[in-house]
Amino acid sequence: MFAGCEAAPLARKLAALLRNFTSPMTSVPSTQDSSVAPTRHALQALIASVLGYAMDGFDLLILGFMLPAIAADLHLTPAQSGALVTWTLAGAVAGGIVFGMLSDYFGRVRMLTWTILVFAVFTGLCALAQGYGDLLIYRTIAGIGLGGEFGIGMALVAEAWPARLRARVSSYVGIGWQLGVLAAALVTPLLLPLIGWRGMFAVGLLPAVASFFVRRHVEEPALFTERRAAAKANRARKLPLKRLFDDARTARASIGVIILCSVQNFGYYGLMIWLPSYLSKTFGYSLTRSGLWTAATVLGMALGIWLFGLAADRFGRKPAFLVYQIGAVAMVFVYSNLTSPSALLIGGAVMGVFVNGMLGGYGALISEIYPTEARATAQNVLFNIGRAVGGLGPVAVGALAARYSFAVALAFLASIYLLDVIATLFLIPEKRGAELV
Repeated sequence: MFAGCEAAPLARKLAALLRNFTSPMTSVPSTQDSSVAPTRHALQALIASVLGYAMDGFDLLILGFMLPAIAADLHLTPAQSGALVTWTLAGAVAGGIVFGMLSDYFGRVRMLTWTILVFAVFTGLCALAQGYGDLLIYRTIAGIGLGGEFGIGMALVAEAWPARLRARVSSYVGIGWQLGVLAAALVTPLLLPLIGWRGMFAVGLLPAVASFFVRRHVEEPALFTERRAAAKANRARKLPLKRLFDDARTARASIGVIILCSVQNFGYYGLMIWLPSYLSKTFGYSLTRSGLWTAATVLGMALGIWLFGLAADRFGRKPAFLVYQIGAVAMVFVYSNLTSPSALLIGGAVMGVFVNGMLGGYGALISEIYPTEARATAQNVLFNIGRAVGGLGPVAVGALAARYSFAVALAFLASIYLLDVIATLFLIPEKRGAELV
């Protein structure tokens, strides 16, 4: 589809979009874009969404820390240990689709409550696992709960907050993942030797308390309740999944978002799973030092997400994505050629800004493309398709590292962000400040 595109038109289109960074864009008129301060319920919706996505990041990282202890205790093979991660992600994909659609029918708050509760209960049950079979079932169902949280939270904050702040608050939800990852990196080494892997899974019951907070204090956005009432009056409502390919323009945007989310997750998992091993095997770093250098990259990612939200609200979604995508190409390639400890520390943080900073933009972008009747479905389905593709990232990086070197594998990761640039230029619409429908 892109083979016929000539270099000159592509360069002109890219230059025109990047020039938008020199002056703010004109906002699309919006009834939601007012100078009124966000309401208490909007703040509560944001807190609930951030907490939900923080659990996602926390759970995935503690599983990585605990796998050696679980494998030793339950006598798991390497393939079985890997399957626990794979089926958690598979459950997340299924949960994203199911809970996204249910949220569009029955409400953001109700389904967010259930996703947190399902996650918490089945994570707690993992502490009682007696073998590979029941642990695999618990992990898969816990993954179903995790998969629903991202998209529902993004839809909830997008509908509850003014359009002028939409990208910023969406980026705060994205930062929730990084907070969960950092919490896991800090807490797990301290608690795991004391309470073991079963105790760590038992800690996973605590989010159940959050589900009661969500149900009791967070209200459905007025936009959603209005649209749901109108949909009930009009019984000829389309299935949310069909709305993702309603017409040629929407279908094109959906394909573009799938590409963006796939590259995002492929790059993130490919980098984060192998980065500690890269530092250890290539430069001889100890486990502690590798962890600290990786933490610098994670902090850079959190900073990048926050800055992305500011830039996307100020200059537009497409210009922000393009700058970050080009930055990711450059920084991953540069990082693969760094050798000194200080350069790896600083370079890793800067690389993190661009590689994962784009996570701050998907919530606003997807919310503005799709109507309220399909918004949570779009958030969860499109992002979780990307998550499924992203699961191949560690496999590809590992294979390239084994055949060639980690430097070659990282250079490959840098190249995939060029797909993002093409998709953003030709498939993604600019919707900054648009009124949600």
